[in-house]
Amino acid sequence: MDLTDIRDALVVRNADLSGSRFQDVNLSRTTFRNADLSMGIISDARLRGVRIENADLTDLTLCDCRLAGATIDGVPVEAMIAAYRTLNPETD
Repeated sequence: MDLTDIRDALVVRNADLSGSRFQDVNLSRTTFRNADLSMGIISDARLRGVRIENADLTDLTLCDCRLAGATIDGVPVEAMIAAYRTLNPETD
């Protein structure tokens, strides 16, 4: 499926998006519910207000994405990354 120049917020339900690539996109306000995003890539994306609920994120790669304010089960993602880098300085 090719979605080009979409301006509306998307609601994605019960979808198998495994292996999908989201590159240089604005996914702001998108909701993924009961979605399979496994083995996918999300790169250079704006993710403000995105909700991912009851989804399979196995082997999903996020790179060059803005993650300010993002949480996983209530834990700020930026804090997780900072803690990881403190424990693993060779990964910077």
